[in-house]
Amino acid sequence: MLRSYEGIRYASDKQVVVFDIGNAYTKFGFAGEPSPRGIIKTEVKCPEAKEIRRIFSYKDTEDLYQLLVEFLHFLFFKHAVISPKDVKVVVLESLLTTTQFRDTLAKVLFRHFEIGSLMILSSHLVAISTLGTETALVLDVGYEEAVLIPIFEGIPVLKAWQALPLASRAVHDSIRKEMKDALPDLELADRVVEDIKVRTCFVTTRERSVKLGDEDGLSPPPAVKYPGVKTFEIPGFVREKAYEVLWERDNDNLSIPTMILDAIVKCPVDMRRVLAENILLVGGTTMALGFASRLKSELLYLVSSELYSEKLKVRKFKFHTAPSYANYTSWLGGAIFGIADLPLRCISKENYLKTNRVPDWANLMDNQKLPTNCGL
Repeated sequence: MLRSYEGIRYASDKQVVVFDIGNAYTKFGFAGEPSPRGIIKTEVKCPEAKEIRRIFSYKDTEDLYQLLVEFLHFLFFKHAVISPKDVKVVVLESLLTTTQFRDTLAKVLFRHFEIGSLMILSSHLVAISTLGTETALVLDVGYEEAVLIPIFEGIPVLKAWQALPLASRAVHDSIRKEMKDALPDLELADRVVEDIKVRTCFVTTRERSVKLGDEDGLSPPPAVKYPGVKTFEIPGFVREKAYEVLWERDNDNLSIPTMILDAIVKCPVDMRRVLAENILLVGGTTMALGFASRLKSELLYLVSSELYSEKLKVRKFKFHTAPSYANYTSWLGGAIFGIADLPLRCISKENYLKTNRVPDWANLMDNQKLPTNCGL
């Protein structure tokens, strides 16, 4: 009950609500706080179909509008416990977010919930504000994909961005396949697969990874029992091989380590060493045990190989330690920006209702001083 009354008090104090709507999970809370009030799945129970649907599995714009109305109502009134009318909202988004999703989200917030103002920020860009630096190579490994964007002196180097479908979904598919081979009659729900990944799986070392295909001389880690309605055993090789899909290069010779190296190569020479020594990992998948250590060993191996030894002379890689868990580092950056006075970066309700569009900050038409200060 205490949390509910705190939310009502924040509404009266005109606090800024910060949303980080991810493909699998949504972080929400208030600007100026060190951590989100909660992390919930980005899904909602449809009142008509009586089934739970993921927000990003929409059919068309109208379907997305209805899903967002139900989901945001759930967020505002049950979790944040705040009236959305005239409140200030900060939304974090990837630079790869579709215009359809952004425009529909703004329409729901302004026209249905009648919020006072909206500020849309790049999740990669705000993440580095938690470090007190303006230069970093930000790798976000979430549920659907891994997205990498170099940021130099506060400016995203868009020509060097990289993205691959190597994230939690790929790990889940790998676990489901290996478990199916080991226990053909076992059917695993998505919730159980994710629980197996978080509780029992880990990222093995590069040295052991090389030997995984060789059955001689390599003993697997111990198997573990998974408690549930029906207890079953998770073999050691499943626990160890679950994350290997992130490091195996595909037909185009691409993987998470090559994403980083390719992005550095595409940057000007004077940026490369600085970016290599300022790598920031965000997203829940990077929290896996052994992820950062394996990534560093893969990078050191690749830069010495024939593929990169001539075109990239960087031989040292350093990783930042963010002041929060990796799964909500971007949210924390948004909470920092939310307490700043940035009138040129926000959209007031009056301006939205007048133009009926969301400004595109890459468009020079929209980089004009707004006539109305939205109060952020």
